[in-house]
Amino acid sequence: MAEILLIRHGKTTGNLEGRYIGSRTDEPLCPEGIRELEEKAYPAPDAIYASPMRRCVETARILWPETGIRLLPGLRECDFGDFEGKNYRELSGDPAYQAWIDSGGTLPFPGGEDPAAFRARCRAAFAQLVRELEGVSRAAVVAHGGTVMAVMERYGHPEKGYFDYQVKNGCGYALTPVEGTERWNCRYLQ
Repeated sequence: MAEILLIRHGKTTGNLEGRYIGSRTDEPLCPEGIRELEEKAYPAPDAIYASPMRRCVETARILWPETGIRLLPGLRECDFGDFEGKNYRELSGDPAYQAWIDSGGTLPFPGGEDPAAFRARCRAAFAQLVRELEGVSRAAVVAHGGTVMAVMERYGHPEKGYFDYQVKNGCGYALTPVEGTERWNCRYLQ
């Protein structure tokens, strides 16, 4: 395996409004997100993996219309539970939201997913796809911001924290293996 392109999906209306859009909301790309993706020129992959969420599938089809997509449910975004579809202004004053903020994002989302379980799910999906890439020179993975951060926190080189690997919509990382380790050198893609 020579390279993996790990790309966050293009912009959605929820992204523009600063909303928590997770695995419960199968939101499409917005016109601005489509336009921005059409201006991208990422190298062509031999294989594409994506979260089954509409925004990821649409992103993959815009970036690489000629290549088939393998859907991996483990790449889905976190289930934000009671925070789903809301932004920080709407959640301001909510004691559960304040507790989650004060925890540094480590508490489970009320009615949603535990962040540690989410990260473990994303990492397992990434490890699975890496095992399947024998003989592939370049693969692309289209997922969510949280998914990208979870994968990079565990496998990225240099080693950094989860929030240090934030990525803009339609951007991501080009990964190449660090020999003798499970880590991947990364270069930010805009």
